[in-house]
Parts: sequence; structure tokens; C-alpha cells
Amino acid sequence: MSLHLYLDTADTSEWDALMPTGLFHGITTNPLLAQRAGLTYPEIDWRALARRAARLGAREFHAQVFGPVESYTAFADHLYEVGAAAGLRTVVKVPLTEEAIRATPAIRALGGPILMTACYDPKQMFVAAGLGVEFVAPYFGRMLEAGLPAFEAMDQMRAIGHAAGGGTRLLIASLRDPEQMVRLAAAGHDCFTIAPGVARALLSDDRTVAAAAQFEQAAAG
Repeated sequence: MSLHLYLDTADTSEWDALMPTGLFHGITTNPLLAQRAGLTYPEIDWRALARRAARLGAREFHAQVFGPVESYTAFADHLYEVGAAAGLRTVVKVPLTEEAIRATPAIRALGGPILMTACYDPKQMFVAAGLGVEFVAPYFGRMLEAGLPAFEAMDQMRAIGHAAGGGTRLLIASLRDPEQMVRLAAAGHDCFTIAPGVARALLSDDRTVAAAAQFEQAAAG
């Protein structure tokens, strides 16, 4: 699989600033990110957001179910429809709670891709792989901050996924800095969703800026 980066925010001003870099395969959102962006989740115009994401070059748009579990399938169907209308691939995010897990086969029957989210333990990879979903999102930074062996857990999850046939991809979330990404990529991980702050840290290095300034000085004679 090729390296995929996603921009993890519901703030459309950040989309406008960072998507034109061409770095990102898609955009990921959830209710907490929407709240931070000043949005009321049940009132979001998903059709408009999907169109905006597509115009900015996103090939995938990830959005999360919410509310009563009985409403998940209808909302997922709506997300798939607006994504298709916008010309991008919508991925429906479902939290790894028992109620939501039990609702996932009905969403799966709609035929669209699913991401199981809020993953904290390698055992949850058995659930995601057993359901045959496309992605699982371990909350790497939160795991570290909770004192969990997050680097080891990522490798265990990947091994479980490979044993299950490799159909479920780890999309590592809750990353705090590029150094974490470097260590994870060196261990073979290749799919990350990152906040705007981490994205900006990827774009600049003081030594590179200094070298570029020297080039310009030399060019000017």
C-alpha cells in the first residue's frame, strides 16, 4: 500500500490553507472536531462540506455517525450519497462500542467503506478485521498519554490485521508531532491522519529555510 496522509479537522479555513499543498489524500472529521470548529454536528450541511472537500482535492471524506444507534444506518446512507454526488469516496466512522459494533453489519450492507474509530487496544483489531471494515483508527497519542505501550500496540494490531488477510488498514490518529510519524513509518506504518499543527510542522524546518535563503543570496550575486 502507498503512504496516505489525511487532514484531521472540521475547520474549513484549515482545509483551504492546507489541502492545496497536495499532501493529503482526504479529510477526516468527527463530532469533537466539529465542536472545536464551532459547528453543531446535527446541523452540518454534509452535502456542502463534501463538495468543498472535493473542490480542494480530497479523494476521501471521513465522517462519523452520532445519536441513537438506530439512526446510524440512515445517516451513513446519507453520507455515502452526498459523497458520491460530490465525486469522492465517503468513509463512515463508527466507534468501537458494543452498541455501535452491533449496528455495523447493517451499515456494511449499504456497500460503502467503514472506519472503526476510538481504538485503544490491540484486541479491538479482531473486531474491525472480523467485521471486514476498511480502516481502524487507533488513538496513538492518547494511548501514550494514558501510559499504554502505543508503539508496541501498533505493531500488534498490524500483525493481527495481516493474520486476518490484510483487508483492514490502520489509520493512525491522535498524533502529536512528526517525530511520532517518523518512528511509526520506520516500523512500516503508512496511513496517518494529522491535525493542522502537525501538518504545518511537516512543512517547515529551520535548517531548510536557512539553506534556501543562502541559495537566494548566492543567486543574487
